[in-house]
Amino acid sequence: MRVAGGGGGRGGWWRRSDSQREAARAARDAAQQAFYELDSAQREAELAVETVRAAAEGKAAEQVLAEYRQISARVDAVSAEYLAALDAFDPDAEGLDSATATRARQALEQSQHRIAGERAELARFLERVQPVVQQAEARLVRVTPAVEKARQSLLAATTALEDVRAAGLRADDLAALLAELAPELTRLNEGAARHGVAATLQRAEDVMLRADAIRGSAEQRPAKAREIDQRVASLRTRIQALETRAGTVGPVLSELRRRFSSECWQDLQRVPDRTAEAVRTARQKLDEAARAREEQRWADATGAIGTVRALLETADGSVAMAHDRLRQLNEVSADPQRDIERSRFALRDAQRLAMAGRLTPDPRHAGPLDAAVLRLDRAVAELESSGRHPDYWHFLTELEGVRETAAQVVAMIRGSR
Repeated sequence: MRVAGGGGGRGGWWRRSDSQREAARAARDAAQQAFYELDSAQREAELAVETVRAAAEGKAAEQVLAEYRQISARVDAVSAEYLAALDAFDPDAEGLDSATATRARQALEQSQHRIAGERAELARFLERVQPVVQQAEARLVRVTPAVEKARQSLLAATTALEDVRAAGLRADDLAALLAELAPELTRLNEGAARHGVAATLQRAEDVMLRADAIRGSAEQRPAKAREIDQRVASLRTRIQALETRAGTVGPVLSELRRRFSSECWQDLQRVPDRTAEAVRTARQKLDEAARAREEQRWADATGAIGTVRALLETADGSVAMAHDRLRQLNEVSADPQRDIERSRFALRDAQRLAMAGRLTPDPRHAGPLDAAVLRLDRAVAELESSGRHPDYWHFLTELEGVRETAAQVVAMIRGSR
């Protein structure tokens, strides 16, 4: 046995083993680095795909998702291969022989190459899908502010509802409407990734509009209650004023009966009774309005108030008509000539306008004016021949008709010009 030769061979074997282990460790480190880079690229690709899944639509989006499923399957395969190689060999083991280290290096280098290939494919995939991703991102940008607006509208509606209750008003109907929006808010919070961008944007707009309507209605209620209270109080004052004025109709009718013929006041006989009935009905309707306001039946309260106003206006008109009748009859009985001159002036003015720029008047203008002249003459003659108790009201009515005819002819002439 040659000791020196044996020793030299043993030293060369150890050096080869160390070299193979170093190569295996280098292959492991390179594969590990490649695996980390692949994992980073896959996370980036998954983010892009999730964006597409959440926001993009159509065939382009479907192709992106289908292509990524294929790439992802290959990435999973090379990752599993790498992990298996890592489990199978330990380049740091002291007893690792040269042949095993060589197999470890080869397996890890193969994994590194395949990992690098899939990482490059992921990079190419990301480059190809950028237009679809950018389109999806543009749509996603709209989601956050839309959802936030919906949330703010819900918060404003809730606050307005609380203000209504603080004012001592009921708002059960508005609370029920607000409760209906709770599931929609849950879906908004789940996001576009689950429900899609288009559906989320539509839901956000719908929630915002409905919440704004609730808020608007809630904000109006205290003001509406105050308005109805003011209108009820004002109408009670008007009813009292009408009662006071109605008390003056009796003396007016008495003077009309005493001084003028029955034709002058017969149509006013029922004014006191109609006014009293209007006051009674107005009071009943006003009480109904007050009850409806307390029960927050706003439409009923408003309707009853409208009825009260109409009753009072009609009754006020009847009372005013009695007073105006006495005033007009007093004036015409004192000086009938004044109304006659007013009517003749109106006719002459219309006749001058009808003849302006013409040798003969238009029959459409001349006919009504001639008839009005005859009507005026007839009314004057009847008044002069009526004796002690002329029908002054008929006389005034006839003269008013004459002036209306003159005004109609003037309007016709000016319209045609």
